[in-house]
Amino acid sequence: MPTDLPNERSIRPAGSMELDPSAEGVAIDETPRLIASNKVEGTSAYSREGEHIGTVYNFMVDKVSGQVAYAVISFGGFLGLGESYHPVPWRALTYSVELGGYIVEIDQDTLAGAPTHGPGEDPFSDPTFGTRVDGHYGGRKVPTA
Repeated sequence: MPTDLPNERSIRPAGSMELDPSAEGVAIDETPRLIASNKVEGTSAYSREGEHIGTVYNFMVDKVSGQVAYAVISFGGFLGLGESYHPVPWRALTYSVELGGYIVEIDQDTLAGAPTHGPGEDPFSDPTFGTRVDGHYGGRKVPTA
């Protein structure tokens, strides 16, 4: 469940450009243009009007191109019950510094009618799921396997 985040230990000041303590020379948290995946997961998602609508559960990366294809947004539910997950095209998300989260640039009706799945389900085991997601959002090709 995306709201059950582990306690984070700080290994460097947040927002700094310090490199990792292993001296490997790789930023491990974030830079002005890059962010670690664990910092994206659990980030709030908002409607265009600034209403909190869910959280980023995870995101899906195309294994071939290396590009983020979809963010899986967790909507609704209480203590993990009644939660639903919607894959939303990554290009439809805009980070808002003011809100500290992602604005989902898709209207509520489109989101409501989007393909969804529940906790613990693997929707991509159905070979038609990716095609349904693609069709719903206007043809963005998603790897299905």
